[in-house]
Amino acid sequence: MPRIALLFAALHTVLLLALLAPISRHRHAHKIGLGDGGDKELARKIRVHANFVEHVPMALLLLALLEMNGLAPLAVWALGGTLLVARVMHAVGLSRTGGYSFGRFWGTALTWLVLLLMALAGVWLALP
Repeated sequence: MPRIALLFAALHTVLLLALLAPISRHRHAHKIGLGDGGDKELARKIRVHANFVEHVPMALLLLALLEMNGLAPLAVWALGGTLLVARVMHAVGLSRTGGYSFGRFWGTALTWLVLLLMALAGVWLALP
């Protein structure tokens, strides 16, 4: 049973809800139904959420599969924790500016690093 991955999936779900709430509030306040209505602030909020949705599901799937296939618990904790920190950094950074930011850059870099490390660990564990 992948209990560590379950914890990180739950924590990422809380983060997902935290990213959805500002979108809903903005839509309601500005009476925007579908899309972004040409509102650049709403467009950025939608993009922050979309980026999360583009990266996190595969990462959590890999994390659970790695745990189920015997990756050391410390490694699962490290990968899951780093992913969560990376996604928070990215969300904060991109929420503040569409350009360069420390959080956006390092959040992206850490996310990609975690994905790469998990992919390599998966290949290593899958080989006979």
